[in-house]
Amino acid sequence: MATRGSFRTVDVARAAGTHENTVRLYVAWGFLAEPERAPNGYRLWTADHIDQMLFARLALRGLWPGRPIRESALALVRRAATGDLAGAAEDARIHAALVDDEIARAESAAAFLERWAAGTAEAAEDGERLGPREAANAVGATPGQIRNWERNRLVAAIKDPVTGHRTYGPDQIGRLRVVRSLLLAGYSVMAVLRMTTELDRGRSTGLKDVLNTPRPDEEALTAFDRWLDSLAEQRERAALLVETLEARMEAGR
Repeated sequence: MATRGSFRTVDVARAAGTHENTVRLYVAWGFLAEPERAPNGYRLWTADHIDQMLFARLALRGLWPGRPIRESALALVRRAATGDLAGAAEDARIHAALVDDEIARAESAAAFLERWAAGTAEAAEDGERLGPREAANAVGATPGQIRNWERNRLVAAIKDPVTGHRTYGPDQIGRLRVVRSLLLAGYSVMAVLRMTTELDRGRSTGLKDVLNTPRPDEEALTAFDRWLDSLAEQRERAALLVETLEARMEAGR
């Protein structure tokens, strides 16, 4: 990095609106390059470090919508810290495409939910009731996953009156397919439970909004609890990351 004036650790922290310890941690984690030292041992931060600190904070703040997006952001921040801004910019474009893919997957799952609730999605092949293993095979899940979904009240099996075994008819199979699709697309168990609760109350429209909107008495703890909003925010951030890197390249830092 070029030296264009020297700054203290506190100056870098204040520029990014964070604590001095965060600046030191970012160096340890590879988000900032190690600065040169003065004869007295003090770190000599440059304008480049401040630019990179601001960039890292832009990329890393807030809740993370999924591990792939998080790992992608971490990687491009580390590359930018090495001074390879062109490579980081390419990583940022790939990161933005990854976010777009996640949004498409989430929208597709929500659309499948709406079709199923309206009675236009694919139904079970016949009216036969299936056991847990057969039901799992039918929807592409495992018996353990189905049992977990039952514990979380996302679906309820039908008890066979003779054997007492858990069975699943066409309605339950359709619901299992919806639950699996939503969870695979990134929605949280809480978001899906919010939707199934409304479904059981007789609601069949606007379920996509229900998935994405925590109730007033419900605390949204993760990005997955408001998945579509989180991804939309991440899309805006991804565009800013590309723009920021391109501006730094034009400015020569």
